[in-house]
Amino acid sequence: MKILHLDQNHPLLLQQLTQAGFDCQVDYTSSKQDIEKTIASYHGIVIRSRFKIDKQFIDAASNLKFIARVGAGLESIDIAYAESKNIMLFAAPQGNKNAVAEHALGMLLSLFNKLNSADRQVKAGHWNREPNRGVEIQGKTIGIIGYGNMGRCFAKKFKGFNCNVLCYDIKQDLGNKNATQVSLKTLQEKADILSLHIPWTPQTNKMINANFIANFKKPFWLINTARGKTLVTKDVVCALKSGKILGAGLDVLEYEKLSFETLFTDKLPQELEELLAMDNVILSPHVAGWTIESKEKLAQVIVHKITTAFT
Repeated sequence: MKILHLDQNHPLLLQQLTQAGFDCQVDYTSSKQDIEKTIASYHGIVIRSRFKIDKQFIDAASNLKFIARVGAGLESIDIAYAESKNIMLFAAPQGNKNAVAEHALGMLLSLFNKLNSADRQVKAGHWNREPNRGVEIQGKTIGIIGYGNMGRCFAKKFKGFNCNVLCYDIKQDLGNKNATQVSLKTLQEKADILSLHIPWTPQTNKMINANFIANFKKPFWLINTARGKTLVTKDVVCALKSGKILGAGLDVLEYEKLSFETLFTDKLPQELEELLAMDNVILSPHVAGWTIESKEKLAQVIVHKITTAFT
């Protein structure tokens, strides 16, 4: 079976698939159009986020048996069309769930203790103690939307914090010892902190908008390590200004390119410029699941799924 690797990943992915008897080829530079000319000779592809796997590409890949994405989601793939062609789809949320959970918790702790702003002030020669008085997680209610691999791992991190953890998911009966599953209405009534762990789908697109935010009974803190297009930046900025959102930790942004590789290529929207200037906002460049350990674990998960299915 011939496999085309379209992005550089951990070396063990190539090594272990080759050892398992697969014919692995790499092409990290050719255009999508050029790859479409030769993709019919391959039975599988391994990709991260280089380009979208759409109907045109799938039609060109007439012998394709699987698409493996070295990442948590499959939103860059036309899932329905691939499945109609009996192409198996593999993702690896098991590989970076711990990295995402630790990153989300780190953002929350930094926001609560004003670590980023305090660090800047001290380095600038200002010793401001009272303005940097923090708040504690203990006694707070954490609201998690999306209780799959990421949400479950995040909930587990709160053992020992003496706080209440609630989760909401469109699937039923997912709650466990780490989080109580509730309705969205109940979560919005009780949560002090909202953390998003949902994929980007037609149902979640722009889900966090003005109406959604207004339905929260209390001012709350927002953490998003999922997908940027699940929220409306303009509405989040308005809520930050009004105090309905007390602070935000955002690893993903609405304006990211499909490849997740860059953001600052065009003139920035006004609401994004405002977001960048806010002291109660922490931003990172879509790296929550991007650790030394997760790079290896993501590759290992993909190797396991491919070898289980085809050997």
